[in-house]
Amino acid sequence: MHKKSVTVGLPGVVCLIVCLTAVSGQAAPPVELRADGDLQWRRGNMHTHSLWSDGDDYPETIARWYRDHGYQFLVFTDHNTLLSQERWIDVENNKGGLPAFEKLKAAGFPPDWIDTREREGRTQVRLKTFDEIFDLLAVPQRFLLIQGEEISDRFGRLPIHLCATNTSELLPPLGGESVTDVIQRNIQAAIAYRERTGEKTLVHLNHPNFFYAVTAEQLMHVVGENFFEVYNGHPAVHNRGDDQHASTDRMWDIINTWRLARLDLPVMYGLATDDSHSYHKDVSIRDSQPGRGWVMVLTDELTPDALVTALEAGRFYASSGVTLTSVQFADRTLTVSVDAEPGLTYTIDFIGTRHGFDDTSQPASDDPQEAAQRTRVYSSDVGQVLKSVTGPVGRYVFQGDEIYVRAVVTSSRLHPNPAEKGEFERAWVQPVVP
Repeated sequence: MHKKSVTVGLPGVVCLIVCLTAVSGQAAPPVELRADGDLQWRRGNMHTHSLWSDGDDYPETIARWYRDHGYQFLVFTDHNTLLSQERWIDVENNKGGLPAFEKLKAAGFPPDWIDTREREGRTQVRLKTFDEIFDLLAVPQRFLLIQGEEISDRFGRLPIHLCATNTSELLPPLGGESVTDVIQRNIQAAIAYRERTGEKTLVHLNHPNFFYAVTAEQLMHVVGENFFEVYNGHPAVHNRGDDQHASTDRMWDIINTWRLARLDLPVMYGLATDDSHSYHKDVSIRDSQPGRGWVMVLTDELTPDALVTALEAGRFYASSGVTLTSVQFADRTLTVSVDAEPGLTYTIDFIGTRHGFDDTSQPASDDPQEAAQRTRVYSSDVGQVLKSVTGPVGRYVFQGDEIYVRAVVTSSRLHPNPAEKGEFERAWVQPVVP
C-alpha cells in the first residue's frame, strides 16, 4: 500500500497528507496543517501504564492528571491486557501501595466510587474498568479516553513491544522466528483484526532502543507498520543511542531512506509518547513520568476514528515541549512555523536524503553476533541536514532530488522533566515526500 498524492477535504479547509508523492511527474499539490474553525490540534499520549499492569497509579487518577494538564486524549496501553474484566488488588501490596490509594481517596471522585472488600484480613480495592472511567471523566469533544494495549512480545531475550490504539479485543503476542518476524506477525494479526471488525486500530512499534532490541534494518522491512516511537519518555529506552548504537532519530532517516528509495514501502511516521509508569514522585530522571512526549493531531472532531484517520494521513507532529502553529507545503517549499514563547530561541533543521546517495554501510561491531543486533553505520548522505534556520519560522525549498525531507525544531529551553540529561524541548515534523 504505497501512498500517492492525496488531499483530504474538510469544510472550508484543505488539509494535508504529509507523505506526498507527485503523480505522473506533476508537482505535489499545496497543502497546509493549521487550526481553523472545527479543525483543531488535539494533544494526546498514546503509551500509558496503570495498576492494571506495571504502572503505579489507578487509571482514573492518571486520566484526570492528563485531562487537567491540557491533553485532549489519552490511550491506556497496559501490557497484554485490557481494562475490561473484574479485578481486585491488595491496597498495600501493589506498585503504588498506600500512597496511591490515599491519593485516590483524596481525589474527590463520587462518594461511592471506590469499591473495597476484606479478604483474609487484607483490604482489597477493585480496579475500575475502562467503560467506568470513560463515563466518569470523558468530556465530549474536549477530553477522550481510548482503550488500547501494549502487545508485549519478545524474540529470545529481546523485548518487542507494540502499542495498539483503539481496540476492544485483546491482541495476544504471537512470537516469531526473528525480530522482524515477531513484529510482522503481530502487525498482520492487527490488520486482520481491523479488517474483521471494522475497528480503526492503529499499531505502532515502541522504543526500538529498549535493550537495543530492534535495528533500523529489522524495522524497515516490516510491511503494514508505518509508525514507531522516535521519542519515548522512559529513561531506559536510549532515544539518543550511544557510541555503538544509532539514535532513534538516526534510525528514522535510515528506515525512510531505504523504504522509499529501495523497498517501495510507505513512509515511516515518528511518534512521541510518555510510556508513563510513575505518577507519585517528584520530578526524577530515573522514573518514567507523564508529560514528557506527546503527539499533536489535527482533526475536526475528537473521536478514536478521527484521530486514527488523521494519524494515518500524517496530519500530526510529535513534541516534547515545542508547539507549532502550522506546517505548510506549497510551491516546492516546506514551511514550519513555531508558536514561539518569549525569551526562547528556536533552531529548525531540515533533514533528508537525496537521490544518488551513497548507500554503502559498515557493521557497527567487529563481532558478527553483536553486529547483527546493531544498526549499521551509514554514510553522511543518509539523513543529512539540508538546511538549518534560527528563528520561529523556517523554510526549505526543494531542489528536485530529495527522497524526503523532515524537520526537527529544537528550543533553547531544557526539558523540565527529561528522559535523558541535557535534553532540550523539541518538535518532530513528519517526512514530506515530494
